[in-house]
Amino acid sequence: MDFGKKALASHKRLRGKIGVSLKDSLDSQESLSIYYTPGVAAVSKYTARYPDKARDYTWLNNSVAVVSDGSAVLGLGDIGPYGALPVMEGKAMLFKHFAGIDAVPIVLDVHQPDEIIEAVKAIAPSFGGINLEDIAAPQCFEIEEKLKKSLPIPVFHDDQHGTAVVVLAGLINAMKVSGRKLSDAKIVVAGAGAAGTAIIKLLHLYAKPRIFAVDSRGIISANRDDLNNEKKKLLEFTNLSGVDGSLEYILAEGADVFIGVSKAGLLTQDMVKSMDKDPIIFAMANPDPEILPDEAKAAGAAIVATGRSDFPNQVNNALAFPGIFRGALDNKVRSITDQHKIAAAQAIASLVKKPASDKIIPSVLDKRLVPAIARVIR
Repeated sequence: MDFGKKALASHKRLRGKIGVSLKDSLDSQESLSIYYTPGVAAVSKYTARYPDKARDYTWLNNSVAVVSDGSAVLGLGDIGPYGALPVMEGKAMLFKHFAGIDAVPIVLDVHQPDEIIEAVKAIAPSFGGINLEDIAAPQCFEIEEKLKKSLPIPVFHDDQHGTAVVVLAGLINAMKVSGRKLSDAKIVVAGAGAAGTAIIKLLHLYAKPRIFAVDSRGIISANRDDLNNEKKKLLEFTNLSGVDGSLEYILAEGADVFIGVSKAGLLTQDMVKSMDKDPIIFAMANPDPEILPDEAKAAGAAIVATGRSDFPNQVNNALAFPGIFRGALDNKVRSITDQHKIAAAQAIASLVKKPASDKIIPSVLDKRLVPAIARVIR
């Protein structure tokens, strides 16, 4: 099926994928007087006097802003706010469908960190949480960190942390299937942007495996003079042996796991063959993975995961973020911590009672997901 052609037709027919629905009717003069004037004045005066009670009288208990500047959209790159808007609408659909959360797409026509930070701070009183989306690295790190420090509501960059949570969940079960321990594994992460950085940090916190990060110029190493600050920080968690070289080199040095958050076709069958026996491949570039599952399996991979729904083992952010925000909103969590992320990953992994090579992660459509994750976000 040509999903691109079908998507264009469907989007044009709908003219936007989301809308606003009312929780009560406005079918009488009395209801108008209660919900608008004069009745609403009493509510406004009360929430002005007691701002902490606003979530009990407004939609703050169930609303999230999905914010992007369109600088790093899917596999499309910097396509700006109008290009980002369909994706942000789609994210809002997922929030509503899976978790019942009212999400609003906000696309910004500014790109400097300070501009984005000020814009989000300005709109934050209207929302119970902020989901940052598709903002390029390294700017995304500064933006999220400063917003988390300045806002009293959860701020979550899903490209980073949603991806990391689901990767950890998948690896927990992949280790069970392959008879390995995550703490003993040698892991190569291809792609050192937002997603790769967050994956590395969470895996290190959880199990401290041997991790090597690789970007377009090779292994991230202290011997390189072209690293930005975020890549330099990765050396706290990666390449502790101080090796240099290419992706091909480090995979052939006994790698157990390949995690790709890079680009289509990056991983070849020869690279898979060079890895340790029965390697685990998470090829998560979208829309086309670093290697197709049938090619990876033919080269000896024991477990293969991608970000796509048309292959087994879909490692996708949609497994995590609806439940994380559902729990944060319901339990009045002000900041989503690393401990929350690990708990979410464990909750996701636990839903697969008998992990197998083609079943290391639950389906995005599994109705147990959101409740299971929400319970541990406290």
